[in-house]
Amino acid sequence: MNLLLPMVAMSSAQDLSIAHEQYQLDNGLNVILVEDHSLPKVVINLWYGVGSKDEVAGRTGFAHLFEHLMFMGTTRLPDSGFDDLMEGYGGWNNAWTSEDATDYYDVGPSNLATTFLWMEADRMEGLAQAMTQEKLDLQREVVRNERRQSYENAPYGQVWLEMPSALYPEGHPYAHSVIGSHEDLEAAQTQDVVDFFNAWYVPNNASLVVAGDIDVQATKAEIERLFGGIPAVPVAARARLPVPDKPAKDLVEVTDTSVEVPLSILAWNTAGAFQPGDAELDLVGGVLARGRSSRLYRRLVDTGIALEVSASQYSQLHSSIFMVDFKPAEGHTVEELEAIVLEEIATLAAEGPTAEELERVLNGYELAFVQGLESLDARASALNRYQYLVGTPDYLAQDLARYRSATAQDIQGAAAALVRDNACIFHVFPGGDDEAPATEGGE
Repeated sequence: MNLLLPMVAMSSAQDLSIAHEQYQLDNGLNVILVEDHSLPKVVINLWYGVGSKDEVAGRTGFAHLFEHLMFMGTTRLPDSGFDDLMEGYGGWNNAWTSEDATDYYDVGPSNLATTFLWMEADRMEGLAQAMTQEKLDLQREVVRNERRQSYENAPYGQVWLEMPSALYPEGHPYAHSVIGSHEDLEAAQTQDVVDFFNAWYVPNNASLVVAGDIDVQATKAEIERLFGGIPAVPVAARARLPVPDKPAKDLVEVTDTSVEVPLSILAWNTAGAFQPGDAELDLVGGVLARGRSSRLYRRLVDTGIALEVSASQYSQLHSSIFMVDFKPAEGHTVEELEAIVLEEIATLAAEGPTAEELERVLNGYELAFVQGLESLDARASALNRYQYLVGTPDYLAQDLARYRSATAQDIQGAAAALVRDNACIFHVFPGGDDEAPATEGGE
């Protein structure tokens, strides 16, 4: 039994689609409904168009902090009531925050659909009124501990905190980390987080997907009843910014007491999500380092001079990041391997991929693309992502077409911009407190 077919129609890759209905409430809330009775399951995905890019200087980390605060209770559902109620009836939930957006999703038996909708509407309407200093203090420390565990005390973690300010100039929306700084988190006051919530957690800055075993007409009525009375609030205009010509720094080096093997990352500022060049750089990454037959795997890992290598395009709204990272084997240096990486990129830029390479990466990407839509949760998230980044949820076929239409010349052209002068190189070296301090190179 193919449970994918009821929701994902695909007579051919070009016809890939998710059947849905889209409309908007009077207060601006975007609604996307997906009816699928293959399982007695429902997914609520509520996407807010706010991420770390929307934070102001001195108050970084607020978008991620709110991902935590959203589970701290309201007047109607106090304390841990959100999780208690959901889990008590067989549901579960989670959330994530990025530079661009914050996404909350609830999953459970289909008879919980109305309960999930009520809970999300209650948070959207009432979280700010129930905010207290005690809640802020508690979650502030949770986030600070997360920063320590996931970055400061994690192997190679510090480099990810260094990366935003190295790639983007001061004042750019992406020039600070999503998790924020200790200083900014400590400085946060209750009114600061209330103001942040009231500015961004509003219906006209949100998109609601309800997917699964639902009655569409009854669901529409519930959405109107629960969300329709929440007032819209003017949301600050945010124009798309150009891609920086080059990173703010060309070299960042740190020592890490928790690692034994060096790490090198070559990073470039690249085209924003769904912009020309974005898909092509995904394919550049595939040619270079996806799979055992890729160029850098054969050149570095198969020869025994590197332990591992990867290449990827991290797509974001304003501009993306293309990265190649590797760890040298014993007896070899990061500089030695960097020269090989840049040589392989230059060869790709000069000659383009072979027909076999192009077919391999296209087939691999298409397979991963379709497999990534197998779960109801993933399809709900994909619809909201498309809505936010390109303005319509109906973008599956167009998304895949970006890759299928890419030519060897397109990949060649995308690789041509990946030169040393346009990159920032990050080094993580093993070391102790008695080692030389971290150094940073300018332009």
